Amino acid sequence: MLTDKVIITCALNGVLTDPAQHPVPYTPEAMAASTKQAYDAGAAVVHIHFREQAMGRFPSWDPELAQEIVDAIRQAAPGIIVNLTTGVVGPDISGPVACLERVRPETAAMNAGSLNYLKTRSDGAWAWPPMLFDNPVDKIERFLSVMAANNIVPECECFDIGIVRSLSMLRAAGLLKPPYTVSLVQGVASGMPARKDLLPILIDELPAGAHWQSIVIGRSEVWPIHRLTAELGGHLRTGVEDTFYKPDGQKVSGNGALIECMAQMAREVGREPASCEEARKILLPNA
Repeated sequence: MLTDKVIITCALNGVLTDPAQHPVPYTPEAMAASTKQAYDAGAAVVHIHFREQAMGRFPSWDPELAQEIVDAIRQAAPGIIVNLTTGVVGPDISGPVACLERVRPETAAMNAGSLNYLKTRSDGAWAWPPMLFDNPVDKIERFLSVMAANNIVPECECFDIGIVRSLSMLRAAGLLKPPYTVSLVQGVASGMPARKDLLPILIDELPAGAHWQSIVIGRSEVWPIHRLTAELGGHLRTGVEDTFYKPDGQKVSGNGALIECMAQMAREVGREPASCEEARKILLPNA
């Protein structure tokens, strides 16, 4: 049955990690090749960030680059569902909007609330200057309007339990309308912790009938939560944006090995990874 299928998303590259130190693809060729490895291992969705091409250290909102990357990905992995980031600090969303309108991905991240994005080092110093990842309701409404106009399904990223609970209010206010999906982001230092005992509470607070997945940031702690997610009916995401480590603690050289581990874990709990066609029927009912 289709309801027994689990959709696996590859978080291809992220935005913060240094490609000089970690296996993070950022050129069109490398992103396409890494997507192909994940696709062959069982991923039906790829979540991507665009980066400047000189060193790959900073975000890019160049729609020409976005189109080149997505074209390369779709050629390498026919049928894969493309999910674009839209994360941007401040009220100016023109960069993400230009990429959404140019590429027209099937889905896109929609950050569903604000978070003080913090982390300290062992000596108490800030790992980076404290920042507010601001996503007020008017900004959310603008993103949702663009997504609706371009037939893009929102993926509501929730960094704390209050954001999860606010989804029902966004629905009641008429801003958030099906279809959409929900991502429970666990493991960010100033957000929800990566704890198995928290997951059932988060699921309890979801809007009725929502498709959901766990995004878990970290090392060894991510895999027990992924297993519980699969057992409780959620979908799965991994990739070098989220972790560099397999369940046995070995560091990976790319996304393919992480997706292989996730697909194996899904099968161990009795769920088969969805094909791209099956994932489209689940996530994109109006396509």
